[in-house]
Amino acid sequence: MNTHRRFLLVIIAVLVGLAVIAPFTSPYVIILITHALIFAILAMSVDLLLGYTGLPSLGQAAYLGMGAYLTAILATKLQFGLDGTFWIVVVLGMGIGAATAAFFGLFAIRAAGVYFLMITLALGMCVWGLAYRWNSLTGGDNGIVLPPRPKFWGIDLADDLAYFYLVFAFFVVALAALYLLVRSPFGRSLVGIRENELRMRILGYNTWLHKYIAFVMAGAFGGIAGVLWAHSNGLVSPEDVILATSVDALLMVVLGGPGTLVGGAIGASVVVFLREYLSTLVPWWQYVLGAVYVLTILYLPGGLMGLPERIRRAREQSPHVEKKEIASLSH
Repeated sequence: MNTHRRFLLVIIAVLVGLAVIAPFTSPYVIILITHALIFAILAMSVDLLLGYTGLPSLGQAAYLGMGAYLTAILATKLQFGLDGTFWIVVVLGMGIGAATAAFFGLFAIRAAGVYFLMITLALGMCVWGLAYRWNSLTGGDNGIVLPPRPKFWGIDLADDLAYFYLVFAFFVVALAALYLLVRSPFGRSLVGIRENELRMRILGYNTWLHKYIAFVMAGAFGGIAGVLWAHSNGLVSPEDVILATSVDALLMVVLGGPGTLVGGAIGASVVVFLREYLSTLVPWWQYVLGAVYVLTILYLPGGLMGLPERIRRAREQSPHVEKKEIASLSH
């Protein structure tokens, strides 16, 4: 069995195990896992840009916010999406995320490096400004409180466990879709652009279009995360679209391991649970979390997903080191 197939089996086993043990955990843990899965979808959308295309975005919170605000506005002003129409809201959330990214991408994709980073930051802050200032639609600083979660196919999503399984299903579908995408010829082209864009241009690839499509798709998955977040949190406010949300998503990918997809999900889980645990222990938990990020970047450049490979290499090198030491002593 090759390494890739073994890795897939491990991921499937973990997902099945999570689905099985969920009913036996506390309601509090269920909520935390649900939040982790939602942010995992957001982090994987960032990984599509950072890990596979080489585009470090600081505007991903904008797409989450657009999906979340759309859900909240439809639910409160039109009572839409509180029954079987929930699926329509999911599609609309995906669409508004993609549409926003399509507009932003016209400006951002023309830049590279730190300039791309700053443009996505500025565009993301524009969405925050709308959320904060457009009081009649978004509720301003107070945000929008959503009604209870809808019933869907006879299942009451107000039950946290039922909602967890819904979010879990979306996460699995998102992971599978992104996995198939990055393993496709298009995904391999993105990796080629990340490694050497000039060479890909010489080979005849339209690198701008490839990056633009990846940017739009990342926005679509961010919009889905926003729809799920709105119903999970029960409140949508400008706090959801601040810079810190985009930075968190980016750091989740760095912590878990860019260019792996699963690394983003692992990073999201670690950050959500570590943040919740540390905040109950010390008032300066942000500094501890910041130290974890810094240490990961310095000593684990491949993130947590790169740790097994580093251990394997260390084990392979240790016998050679011992032989050299023995040889030097014999002389």
